[in-house]
Amino acid sequence: MDAPVPLIVAALLAAAALVAPSSRGRAWAMLAALVLAPAILVAHISSSDQVAPLRHHPARLAAVVVAGVVVVVALAVLFHRRPAALPVAAVATLPFRVPIATGGSTANLLVPLYLVVAGGALAYLVPRLGGEPVDDGLADVSPGVLDWLLGLSVALYGIQAAYSSDFGRALENVVFFYVPFALLFALLRRVVWTPTLLRACLGVLVCLALVLAGIGFVEYATRRVFLNPKVIASNQLEDYFRVNSLFFDPNIYGRFLAIVMILVTGWLLWAARRRDVIVAAAILAVLWAALVLTFSQSSFTALLVGLAVLGGLRWNPRRALVLAVAAVVVAAAFVAVSPSTVRLQLGSSKSANQATSGRYALVKGGASLFKDHPIAGYGSGSFPREYRRKEKVSAQRATSASHTIPITVAAEQGAIGLALYVALLAAAFGRLFRRARSSVARASVAAAFAALVMHTLMYAAFLEDPLTWTLLGVAVALAAQAPPEHRRPRVQVGEPAAAAV
Repeated sequence: MDAPVPLIVAALLAAAALVAPSSRGRAWAMLAALVLAPAILVAHISSSDQVAPLRHHPARLAAVVVAGVVVVVALAVLFHRRPAALPVAAVATLPFRVPIATGGSTANLLVPLYLVVAGGALAYLVPRLGGEPVDDGLADVSPGVLDWLLGLSVALYGIQAAYSSDFGRALENVVFFYVPFALLFALLRRVVWTPTLLRACLGVLVCLALVLAGIGFVEYATRRVFLNPKVIASNQLEDYFRVNSLFFDPNIYGRFLAIVMILVTGWLLWAARRRDVIVAAAILAVLWAALVLTFSQSSFTALLVGLAVLGGLRWNPRRALVLAVAAVVVAAAFVAVSPSTVRLQLGSSKSANQATSGRYALVKGGASLFKDHPIAGYGSGSFPREYRRKEKVSAQRATSASHTIPITVAAEQGAIGLALYVALLAAAFGRLFRRARSSVARASVAAAFAALVMHTLMYAAFLEDPLTWTLLGVAVALAAQAPPEHRRPRVQVGEPAAAAV
């Protein structure tokens, strides 16, 4: 049986890596979290059938471990000598998930990103463990309100795993997502984001998105999806064909495309040269075609929200708000006039559930779970199991979350977790939108984060998505290196995209 104490300690260490008062304290916490988290995972899966081949072939296991250590050390040396390589490597590995069987199920893990985080953490902590001052050319940002709220979120998730009805799932979330992504945030917030580095990271994201879009086009042309048996099965039953490229889920693929499109749109809106406008428009056309093939309603909505935010930051916020409200009114009127187009019968809960791909029932069930345990919830990671138990649905209808993050948080973590979630969003938006119009980079990151939050209201994965931590880490770094507001010129119409970071 899994013991909750080591998991709670790992979560607390990850939180300490964000908020410890000294750089040496953060380094020690980072080191301890890096050692403890994999140890917990190994203990968790050591007796499972999935690792039996490695147990029976110790030489193979040793080779895997040695190869991983070599890669991490090599990355640490690279990041120590060239600190700007860390954010580029992190951005380059964001989309790549490797299917790995753990604990009786298959998890799609960001193994390349984990290696980058481990290498970056090693490059950060080794020079600081001796206690001597270190000048590596990076900023040493003091923890602020947002950092504390992120740390509290990680710690609370670990603590509430202690009474979860699905401790194994909570453990995997902490080890695979919360701990490594917290360390990623701690590393990215120290980066000095120069215009050259911003362009390099955007270029990497665009190249990745175009390659992934090309794979999606191949899937659509051949009518063959490479991953996710559920999508493969649904494509055989529906009159449309969804693609997911190398992502396991079309909605996560769509989320990635939408975020990249918003960042490219930011570049386009502040571009001064005609060539940049043409190139950005061509990229957006390709990515839009790829996004359409996902049939991801949540991704379309997220993109619209992000574009509205960008329009408000670039021009007139009131006009952007009016246009956004008008779009909502038009959409609502369309549904009211022709509900059958979206497979909706007004006043019918069954129809609403079909039109929302089952989300209506999930939200309703999650709200019922929250009502049963309103203070502390059922525990971290417990939503799928508790939903199936309460609603008496079969394993075939199992779900990983409510597809509405506040509902998942409320059901699993109760009012305590929900209050922390609201406070975290308030602090994040406050940090991102403060002086956001003074910089194309800050405006684009703020719009991308707004789009991501919108996506989580219609789908899953908020702090379980590295994009969240990456955008917040970049935002904190940009805010820390910005000069005082009264000395900060606003980017004017026609100013180059790299004019201000």
